[in-house]
Amino acid sequence: MASAQDADLKPCADCANAMTVVSWGGAYQTSQQKAYTEPYAAETKTGFTWDESSNEAVAKLRAQFEAGNVTWDLVDVEGPDSQRLCDEGLAMPIDFATALAPGIGGETPEADFGPSLINECFIPQIVFSTTFGYRTDVAAWNGAVPTSLCDIFDLEKFPGKRALEKRPKKNLEWALICDGVAKEELYTVLSTPEGVDRALAKLGTIKDQTVWWSAGAETPQLLADKEIVFGSTYNGRLFSVIEEQKQPVAMLWDWQVFDFDGWIVPANLPKDRLDRVMNFLYYATDTQRLADQAKYISYGPARASSQPLVGQHATLGIDMAPHMPTNPANQKNFLVNNIEWWADNQDEVEAKFQAWLAK
Repeated sequence: MASAQDADLKPCADCANAMTVVSWGGAYQTSQQKAYTEPYAAETKTGFTWDESSNEAVAKLRAQFEAGNVTWDLVDVEGPDSQRLCDEGLAMPIDFATALAPGIGGETPEADFGPSLINECFIPQIVFSTTFGYRTDVAAWNGAVPTSLCDIFDLEKFPGKRALEKRPKKNLEWALICDGVAKEELYTVLSTPEGVDRALAKLGTIKDQTVWWSAGAETPQLLADKEIVFGSTYNGRLFSVIEEQKQPVAMLWDWQVFDFDGWIVPANLPKDRLDRVMNFLYYATDTQRLADQAKYISYGPARASSQPLVGQHATLGIDMAPHMPTNPANQKNFLVNNIEWWADNQDEVEAKFQAWLAK
């Protein structure tokens, strides 16, 4: 199969039929290339230039609009960021009924995507979770292994460096859970300054033993290099380090946080660029393509009609269903990212978190 990066396809600035796609890098971006852009490029000779800036998508897209020079054609974002971009008019509303393909059994896009259609600008791809991986060979643990999320706060039983994302989202929820706040009360507590302070105080108990990451690939590498013993990241990243790299690492699913991830189209693209993007999206988000992505990474497809088509890993030959965050065995305790709360509070809480981190 031809690759979007093959020389004859010229995925470059001077390629007349090219798209700039923003994603997260690593195993996830590779799964998008294998399932979506490589087969599409083989059929259409479209070139793809990748920008691994999704973790800064809101700030960078704001800056592009302010400068009057939007260079991105398609942006992969998490649910809360899609909401913020939609609310600010930086992402284009989508007519799902006409822009997306029907399901393989004729299901309407609205019925097939169901609750993953979280706002009018968001084109879903996958359900993923942020959870924890830990090394299984830590001598100082004396044969014990973590069984609970809250073991990350137990430096006596599980000594060693941890890794947490350099953002408040998920960290604050986990801290409050481990400080005794009930799941159904989390966002009520977080809606008060005292609640955020309480979460930061809990995180403060492990702050000096924590490596703060910005890219999802960092935790798997830190685990592989023995620089940490315990760390959060996206479940697909941990799948890669465990199953593909065969590192002595295991997954802790306790209180995994579910998120939707998908595409937004920058508002007001020129017609030629917009037509190219929408043609690609119709192709890339159909039933088979979303199921194909699960051959390369352990994220559940956002379409209901895609889920029965999830089979084995493309190269490892292992059944992918047990590695999905949506597997019932992995959902004994879980949280769903509160997209509306984070869309409304992200900027203020982020500033407070970063100020705390800098102390």
